[in-house]
Parts: sequence; structure tokens; C-alpha cells
Amino acid sequence: MHLSENAKIVLEKRYFRKDDNGEFLEDWESLIDRVARNISGGNDELYDKFLHLLDSGYFLPNSPTLMNAGADLQQLSACFVLPIDDSMESIFETLKNAALIHKSGGGTGFSFSKLREANARVRSTSGVSSGPISFMKVYNSATDAVKQGGTRRGANMAILNIDHPQILDFITCKQDPTELTNFNISVGITEDYMQAVQDNTEYALISPHTGEVAGKLNARMVFDLIVEMAHRNGEPGIIFLDRMNSANPTPLLGEIESTNPCGEQPLLPNEACNLGSINLAALIKEEAIDWDKLTTVVRDSVEFLDCVIDQSQYPIPAIEEMSHANRKIGLGIMGWADLLFQLKIPYMSQEAVELAETVMETIDFEAKKKSMEMAQEKGSFPNFENSIYATGELKREGTKWAKLISDIKKNGMRNATHTTIAPTGTISMIADTSSGIEPQFSLVYVKNVMDGEKLLYVNKWFEAALEEWGLLSQTILEEVSQTGSISHVTEMPQELKDTFQTAHDISPTWHIKMQAAFQKFTDNAVSKTINFPNYATIEDINEAYLLAYDLGCKGVTVYRDGSRDNQVLSLGTTTDASIADTKKKVAPRERPEITQGTTQRLETGCGHMYVTINTDSHGACEVFVQMGKVGGCASAQLEAIARLSSLALRANVKVESLIRQLKGIRCQSPMWHKGKMITSCGDAVGQALENFLLFHKNSDVKSINIEGLEGKQQIEFSDTKKNVLNCPDCGNVVEHIEGCLKCVSCGWSKC
Repeated sequence: MHLSENAKIVLEKRYFRKDDNGEFLEDWESLIDRVARNISGGNDELYDKFLHLLDSGYFLPNSPTLMNAGADLQQLSACFVLPIDDSMESIFETLKNAALIHKSGGGTGFSFSKLREANARVRSTSGVSSGPISFMKVYNSATDAVKQGGTRRGANMAILNIDHPQILDFITCKQDPTELTNFNISVGITEDYMQAVQDNTEYALISPHTGEVAGKLNARMVFDLIVEMAHRNGEPGIIFLDRMNSANPTPLLGEIESTNPCGEQPLLPNEACNLGSINLAALIKEEAIDWDKLTTVVRDSVEFLDCVIDQSQYPIPAIEEMSHANRKIGLGIMGWADLLFQLKIPYMSQEAVELAETVMETIDFEAKKKSMEMAQEKGSFPNFENSIYATGELKREGTKWAKLISDIKKNGMRNATHTTIAPTGTISMIADTSSGIEPQFSLVYVKNVMDGEKLLYVNKWFEAALEEWGLLSQTILEEVSQTGSISHVTEMPQELKDTFQTAHDISPTWHIKMQAAFQKFTDNAVSKTINFPNYATIEDINEAYLLAYDLGCKGVTVYRDGSRDNQVLSLGTTTDASIADTKKKVAPRERPEITQGTTQRLETGCGHMYVTINTDSHGACEVFVQMGKVGGCASAQLEAIARLSSLALRANVKVESLIRQLKGIRCQSPMWHKGKMITSCGDAVGQALENFLLFHKNSDVKSINIEGLEGKQQIEFSDTKKNVLNCPDCGNVVEHIEGCLKCVSCGWSKC
């Protein structure tokens, strides 16, 4: 497979193994050899097949498989759901298991719906419960503590059922962007509740501990609150629990309560699933889909993913047992937008929606047919007799499906699920293609490189089209880079504008139609972000949620551009300098004569530390650190931290980025301070900056007058631009796609 420059950067940063000195022990050829050799389990025929598959550019497995296959860790799954019951033993046993999963590179989903509401009676202690949200905060802090221990940042999904007595608190629990930063949250919605929304009637809240009615709420009022919060910052999402359970392949084993962090993988408690994606953009031959090649790739990919189950080492025995009992796999796609570019089909068209159904039906059908054939050779998944396959209840329509369902009932099935549309994150960057089923976010990116220089990164299919039309020029590319779209470029022919639609050119209605089309033939669920422009109204979000429900989606995540105060990157339109001025270095703004600020005292292993953070009209602008009588090298190091932090702040580096770099640095003298561990002097500065953000938002502060951390606060907010998103690792473009944040340059992902 030909590797783009971006792919090489991602592989070197995220995937290639290194020695203790940071020297690479792998290249692409040795990485896929390691993976193919491990997954094939010593079978030479499978080794050859899998090696060719991985190097073809047609398929890649999820990141844990690429990273860990053939390595010491050998944890190969991306998705886990853990149970939480209403006891301290269960809560903290699950927390321990989640930490082990995060350390191994997996993401975790939880339903907190079984936890009794805050202030409910606890008989064993004669006290009262602190409620699910307080325990979510405990889980969030634990994720912070372990997320640097593995190769990937820990990510969580929290779901609370709509009838939980604390549902209103849950819906609003992330209105402060500094809270629960390691969680995505979704409300679990039932069919009865949606009927109550349509009827504008009340519904009952049920105490999970007693099963008794704890109150009533107007269904539409609660729905309006969900919509309002989603409009404000994109959360909560909604999960249609009844719909997910209607597709549960093993209903006799229990109900699906939660999903993985990005929502595409509904799982039973203690289940895991490994995922992989087919690169559709690579399967175009003579301006048409190569259906024969697609069929071959599907069959080989299913066999690969099934072998992953046997080769994986699971973090806890209960997960291993469930994973082997149901043998779930999730085969999905990437490159959908690039496929449409090549076929000259507008994303926002009925032709594209119908093609999506056809493509996904083909993948689903061939995956199930291959799984049935493997069952004849290797045996069905152990819970087959308790599944919808044994009873013939698989819901698919058409003559060919009727025959296959009948054959499966007789011959068995190797895997309980087969298809999932998952976030492709960094693997789509390796394959040099578009993410999942998302439209392209931008046709031309401004990419930061060494010494402040900026380069233009152009979608290869768009570049080829411009060349074909005789329009390829630096001037055109610079104009497109301003927004990433060509809809505003007057010189661009309408045919190109119709074909090369980007995320914000596409109306939310068509985003949802596309998600629903793929969902129709997907066992599990579809990870997708429904993008809205900044000016979208609350009513627009409301209509999108209702449309997703009406069209059969299993869940929906929306994002209104610029709606999160802690956004970190963008297309390049928000800097004062033009593209033509890209070789200028970044210079910090001047310090004003007068600044205002606060001083915090923190206890460190080296003594009392005083951290002063001052602000100007743009936000935080400088940091001063003093510590008792310490001198010499320690004093110099603290001054260096303060000076560099101040320089970074005045150069418009986000406070969050400084916190991420400073927090967690360890020395030999940690110290507890107000219930938090301060692991070093650098960590203390990071915590002081984090405390700063609890009181005001860095980039929005116009004027601040704070009388102590517990005194009165008077804060005015400026009208800063809302469409800026910067990667915390490299400063390049971050996209809101597939229910998560992804950097298209270095591969950083929030999930």
C-alpha cells in the first residue's frame, strides 16, 4: 500500500514500535507482518491472505489490533461495556476494570441508570446516596489518572435512562465544559417516552432502587431541555434503547443498556467487540464500484476479525467469557465521501442515499454468508441457540435474505453481529481516505509544519478534478482553504460544486438520511456527527432529533459549529494573517501596563507554592510562581515554567493545552492538597491553571474582577470567533466527526 506523508506521520507517532531510546523498531512492512502473523495463529494460508489484505489498502482493523497484535499486551478490541449495579462494591469493581481497559487502549461504556438517585436512603449506613452524577465524576477523575499509562487516551460513554429521577441533572451535567471531560453522555430513550413527547403528556420517573414512582415530568419539556443543551454544546446525544434491543441478537441473555464511547457499538454488560473498516474509495474500477472485489474483501475481513477474537487477551475474565460466547465483530467502511467524489455523485442526493443502502446491504449479506460458512467449519458461537438466528427472527427483507436466513437456521452462525459503522479516526489517515460515512470536512487544509511555516493539504480527488478542468492554481487553493468549501468560489463550475460537497454544505436532513440508509443494513449502530452551522436554531436541532427517530436511526449526535467554548482548532479562517503570509513566525502579544489576577496557594512536596495567574483583555496572559525559601536550580526551574507558560498564553495557546502538558508530571515527593494529589511542582502549576478555568473561560474573558477564589466574580465575555478548533498536540485541524474529535494531521483523537 502506498503511504501518504500524513500516513507516515501517524504511523510513526502512534503505531510503530520503538526501543527505549525512541528508535523505530518497525516500518509499515514489519508492522503488517507482525499483525498478520499473530492473527493467523500459525496458519500459513491465513498469514498470506491477511498480509495481502492489510497491504492492499482495502481494509484495516481497529487501532488496538494494529498496535497490540504480536506485542506483550495483546489486547485487540476497541469497544467494551461494563455493568454498574447499585452497590459500592459494584461501582468500584467496575471502576477498577475500566482502568485496566483504558490502560490497554480500549474505550468503555456504562449505564448509570441502576444507581439510586441523590439523597435516596441507604439502609446499610442509615445515610443517603450521592447519586449517579457524583460517581460519574469519580470515574472521570480515574480516567484522568490512568489515561497516560496506555497508548491511547481513555474515553467513556455514560448513559442514563430517561425515567431516572435525576435525568434533568444528567442532561445539564456538561454545560460547564471543564466538567466530565473524559465522558460522552447520551440519554437512553424509550418508545413510550417518544409517544409521550408526541402527545405532550407527563411520564413517570422510577426510582431504580425501589421500583416506585418518584415523580412525573412533562415529556416535551424534558425533550426541549435535551435539545437546548445539544444546541449549546453538542451534548447530550440520544440513544433509542428499545430500538437497539429490538436488534439484540441474543435477547435471552439480557438487555442492552449502553454503548461504547462513540455510540456505534451497543453491547451487553461485560461484552467486547473488535472492529475493522473497508476502504470503499479504493474499490473503484473504471468509474464504478468493483462489486466482485468488494465481496472478496468483505469475506476476508470477516475471517480476519473472527480470528482476532481467538488471539486477543481480554482485561478481565468476565469479558473474555462473554466475548467468546457471542463472538461479535463489527465490519464497517471508510472512504464513503471519496467514493462519491470519484463517482461524481453529490452527497446530498437521493442517488447517494440509495447507493449507501445497496453498498451496506452487500457488505451485510456477504458478511453473514461468510460467517455461516465459518460456522460449518469451526462451529457456531456458543450462544447461537439463544439467538435470533436459531429462531429465524433476523429482520431482513427480500428473497435472497429469506434463503440465507433459512440456511443460517440450519447451518449455524459463527458471529452474533457482523456490521458496525465505527469512527475510523487514524486508520482512515493511514489509508489516505475520508472518515467513515462522513462527508469531507474540508477540501483544502492549512497545515502547520516546522518553524511556523504553513502548507496547503489538498484532497487528492478534488485536486485531480481541478486539474481536469484546468483550474488548479495556488490562488484557487488559497481561496478554498479559507472555508474548506468551494460553494463560495465564483470561478468554480456548478458541476464541481455539486460533486465536492463538504460537511457544512450539506443540510442536517441529508446527514440524517445518509445515517439512516447505512443503519438499515447494519447490525449494530452508526457513528456519525450531524453538523449544523453556527446560526442553527434550537428548533433545527429539535427537528433533526425527531427525523433521526422517524427514519430508524439507533441514536444521534449533533454538533453546531463553534458551540463549545473550549474548541481548539479550525480551517485557517480565524487568524489575522492571510495564507500568503504563512511564513511569518507567531509572536506573543504585548503585555499591558496593568493586569488583573488571582493567587492560589498549593501544597507541594517541596513546600508552599503560590501561583498567580493574571489576565488582560484577551484572557490569561501570564503566570508567576513563588515557593517559600527554595532557591538554586528548583527556583530557576519554576521561573522557567512560569516564563514559558506566560509566553505561550500571550501567543494564544489555550490554557487547556498548558494544563495537558503540565498535569501528571511526577517527582519523588508527591503531596496531598485539599483531596487532590499534587505529584510535582509542574503538576501544581497545571492544577492552578485548571482551577483558573473553573471560574472563567480563557479565550472569552474581556474583563475580570475577582475578590479571591471564593469571593464575588464579575465577568464579561467578548464576542470571540466561534469556529476555531486546534489540535492540542500539533495545532492543526480538528474535526467534529463520527461522534468524536479527530485531528487530520497527527492522528490525535479525543476518543
